Amino acid sequence: MDMSFVAERGLVLLGCGKMGSAMLEGWLKDGLPASSVWVQDPYPSDWVQASGVHVNVDLPAQPAIVLIAVKPQIMAEALPVLQPMGNGETLFVSVAAGIGIAHYEEVLGADTPVIRAMPNTPAAVGKGITAIIGNTMAAAAQMDLAQSLLEAVGQVVRLESEGQMDAVTGVSGSGPAYVFHMIETLAAAGEAQGLAPDLAMALAKATVAGAGALAESADETPAQLRVNVTSPNGTTQAGLEVLMDDGAGLPPLMVKTVAAAAERSRELANG
Repeated sequence: MDMSFVAERGLVLLGCGKMGSAMLEGWLKDGLPASSVWVQDPYPSDWVQASGVHVNVDLPAQPAIVLIAVKPQIMAEALPVLQPMGNGETLFVSVAAGIGIAHYEEVLGADTPVIRAMPNTPAAVGKGITAIIGNTMAAAAQMDLAQSLLEAVGQVVRLESEGQMDAVTGVSGSGPAYVFHMIETLAAAGEAQGLAPDLAMALAKATVAGAGALAESADETPAQLRVNVTSPNGTTQAGLEVLMDDGAGLPPLMVKTVAAAAERSRELANG
């Protein structure tokens, strides 16, 4: 991140809950001076108040970046306050779910550089993945800047069109909940085979976390990793024959799951 540019002009963080706090912590660790950050939040945590950033005071007139991390339902009252910063050089980056770029252009002005981002909850522990898309006013350097900011909480990918956000919501936005449920069901299945609940849950959590870490760090594809641990006619093959069934197994279920979440995302976006 071009710390000098951001430090000189200032960064405004609108909303500092779990996601905002995780990002702020990452920026400060990366060397962004606390004195160049302005936080607006009705209930700032003790950590935020002790971090050295400006909290709930007058904002700079034309900051380098305004990062919007408030809940969508309070956007209506929060956004108009920022209107004077629109149609200028200030870049607006939004991590608010379900609010499209067009809404920001409508409120802030059509010439406002806007980047929409969709992070997911593992960002709170620096393990997130965020998809970004900018409007036509967002320059390449501003896209790079937004990516640097969001890399403080994990990986960043760029989309080709805003319409892909609904699919991203279905996969990575809602996806952590699917994995949490898989842990629940894996543990319950262990209990059904005679394991104590605490033991079954410990095994399920560590198995999913370990497999995820291995999938991310390995050079092989997840499909190849699956093959590697599947001995012919062994225990893993017996389990996979049930799980991978094209009619009643995980493949059709996952397609329906992601499609349902993506469709709901489209419905919410259309009011």
